[in-house]
Amino acid sequence: MPWPTAGIVRAVRRRADLSQRELARWAGVHHATVGRIEAGRLTPSIKLMRRVIGVAGFRLAVVDEFGRVLKPMRDWEDTRDGAERRYPSHLDTILDPEPGEWWADLYGLARPPETYHRDRALRDAMRRRSQWEVRAAQNRGVPPPPRACRHD
Repeated sequence: MPWPTAGIVRAVRRRADLSQRELARWAGVHHATVGRIEAGRLTPSIKLMRRVIGVAGFRLAVVDEFGRVLKPMRDWEDTRDGAERRYPSHLDTILDPEPGEWWADLYGLARPPETYHRDRALRDAMRRRSQWEVRAAQNRGVPPPPRACRHD
């Protein structure tokens, strides 16, 4: 199902009790732009959508299939590699790795101040275990997931 921008803009306008012209004026766009969005003839950019719904105090959010809001990842400046690149977002960064936690330990390379697990199965097992431990009260009586182990 495509994103229902037309219905969202109409709902925002109703909640704010504004005409198309008033909403357009407050958002700094031409009134025809609001009309075209509401008619489904224009799919607004995220930037434009933020401006239009922001007039009524609304914000865009990303939610999963259950309606849970996805919070943005923090941008830690101290978790960059030697070339000032961010570590890949899908990897869990390890600050001050212990012996054996860095993939290049087996090659005798110098250990960096931070690294990440490259083994997807290990990362997924660690995340499942961590999520189970955080929700211990909810998981009473539910057996814990197995402890993560390296596949060297």
